[in-house]
Amino acid sequence: MSGEALLSTWWGPFVMILVAGWLATDIWRWLGVLAGGRLREDSEVLIWVRCVATALVAGVIAKLILFPQGALADTPMALRLAAAAAGFAAFLIFGQRVIIGVSVGVAVLLAGWTAVLQLN
Repeated sequence: MSGEALLSTWWGPFVMILVAGWLATDIWRWLGVLAGGRLREDSEVLIWVRCVATALVAGVIAKLILFPQGALADTPMALRLAAAAAGFAAFLIFGQRVIIGVSVGVAVLLAGWTAVLQLN
């Protein structure tokens, strides 16, 4: 079946998305599984990967706080900063458990946003 014929069917675009999504992610996952068994946890490569991943997460969080979009843009900057600080404090206090830090941050953000909406 040619590419044009495939895209003209109702299910063709879904097949293309499935194949493109699989090719883009699963190959790297399998390479990670194969290479992961051979790498030491304290190797330079894994330390670098961990640093890059941490920097990316920090960048996304900073973007959400400083340049929010959508409904988050309607919240005051002070509230976003307070929610991030509360979430980070909870993360540290409760044994560096990510779910607790995220939950506390979201709870502070929602409570503050509700209070702001009631004032207006």
